[in-house]
Amino acid sequence: MPEPVDESPQPPAPHSHAATLKRLEQSSGSLAAQAIARMDETLPWYRAMPPENRSWIGLVAQAGIAAFTEWFRHPDAPQAISTDVFGTAPRELTRAITLRQTVEMVRTTIEVMESAIDEVAAPGDESVLREALLVYAREIAFATAQVYAQAAEARGAWDARLESLVVNAVLSGEADEGAVSRAAALGWNSPEHVCVVLGTAPDGDSELTVEAIRRASRHAKLQVLTGVLGDRLVVIAGGSDNPLAVAKALIGPYAAGPVVAGPVVPDLLAATRSAQAAAAGLKACTAWQDAPRPVLADDLLPERAIAGDPAAREQLVEEIYRPLEEAGSALLETLSVYLEQASSLEGAARMLFVHPNTVRYRLRRVTDVTGWSPSDVRSAFTLRIALILGRLVDGDPQS
Repeated sequence: MPEPVDESPQPPAPHSHAATLKRLEQSSGSLAAQAIARMDETLPWYRAMPPENRSWIGLVAQAGIAAFTEWFRHPDAPQAISTDVFGTAPRELTRAITLRQTVEMVRTTIEVMESAIDEVAAPGDESVLREALLVYAREIAFATAQVYAQAAEARGAWDARLESLVVNAVLSGEADEGAVSRAAALGWNSPEHVCVVLGTAPDGDSELTVEAIRRASRHAKLQVLTGVLGDRLVVIAGGSDNPLAVAKALIGPYAAGPVVAGPVVPDLLAATRSAQAAAAGLKACTAWQDAPRPVLADDLLPERAIAGDPAAREQLVEEIYRPLEEAGSALLETLSVYLEQASSLEGAARMLFVHPNTVRYRLRRVTDVTGWSPSDVRSAFTLRIALILGRLVDGDPQS
């Protein structure tokens, strides 16, 4: 019984299309020129580009046609198309030309080559050349995606390093105009209101954490610079004058534990003050076990002062003790006696030899002057620490 004959199409033998290959080599220059002319005619962005970039695009088109010629010569050999085609242009070209524009450039070049098949191919080779061009176009599409993916990955890694430098500079108190310039390169548009939010970073991939912060910031319409430094997740947020609202909007990616928002400052250069307040608050937050989450650094002033934060001590003296001192000795004396009498109106009134309503009136004045209410337990604690620090500063022997 005769063996079956394999009637499936066989790949052409090497150099079986020598005539077509020769004509393709001879016409590669004119095809490149036609492709450039077609781009100039149909692509407005190409016409608007500077001459240097247009010349690089011309080289890419020529390299693409030359790579197709070599690929047609050895269709079964592996070809590094991305290197052959895009290696002629500098890396900066991927910044000057978008992926969409590159796709339009490749499509135009392929269309020019496709329209010339009947002229370039030797008689009988038209279908072979057309099929080869279709396969090559697919490979070019993959190569284009790979080039831009690599460029985006490299740019993302560079941007991450740049962002980390900015965040570290703010946190360490070394922010300067250089940090502002680097932030601008990352898209920071110098918002009027800036604050820093600190908390514990979650375990796992820090890049996923950073991306989660970015998604939350986009939803809250905030600008952010963020990074994971050690075990801390740092966010510099701009665009809101409410630091507590900012912290609540961004709290999702933080790990369990306290999250502290520093005060609002006018710009990135001043963000160090917000960062240092948030860092001091994060350190002192363990002393206030019932602290809300998130919590303002200014709500932790007494704990920060006790923990040794000089900025908190100064703030308590300047924002509470001094205004009370300037408002008259009666307020300071009444507040001190009221706190010593376990917040008793009647007890304070007896000690001061005044009517309880007078004590009540003076305490309302304390609230108006300082923003802290003596009748609130937490506020009373803050006021007491402020009085102690103010007396220490003034050298009161009764302290």
